Amino acid sequence: MIYWKALHLIGVVCWFAGLFYIVRLYIYHVEAFSRPKNESDVLVPQFELMEKRLWYGITVPSMIITLVAGLVLMMMVQAWMFPWFHVKVGLLVGLFSYHFYCGHLRKRLALRVAPLSSQTLRLWNEVATFFLVGIILLAVTKKTISFLYGWAVFLLLAVLIFSMIGIRKRKMKGVERA
Repeated sequence: MIYWKALHLIGVVCWFAGLFYIVRLYIYHVEAFSRPKNESDVLVPQFELMEKRLWYGITVPSMIITLVAGLVLMMMVQAWMFPWFHVKVGLLVGLFSYHFYCGHLRKRLALRVAPLSSQTLRLWNEVATFFLVGIILLAVTKKTISFLYGWAVFLLLAVLIFSMIGIRKRKMKGVERA
């Protein structure tokens, strides 16, 4: 069982690395559309190639490894018997939806269509973090109540961080005007 856990964790780390990086590439890709034509003609195909290689070389295989190892572990410990696992399944449904929407975005960008702005993609990139924190809290504590407390602390920190970012942006705009 320990090897299945190790394989599952390796898959999770690689999967999230792929998800975090793919959306960062999408941000650069969308911004490349608005560059001068000579730059855009070089950058856009390069981002398309990088996104395709990352998606099919790391992100999708890592998701499959995570899924297979997770299913094996679930069967070994009969995880469905525990209430915390039902919450985790809900988060996993959200994570898989996020994953497949990222794949949809890649296909749209390959058609030279920017379905989301670079600013929206910056926010979208943070969504995976919420899934990561929630799933890890549940997997480690194995209690729904502990998960809720941990999630509340995480959300408070997120609000604080986003507030600080907003304040900094407003200050920077004030400096630019002066």
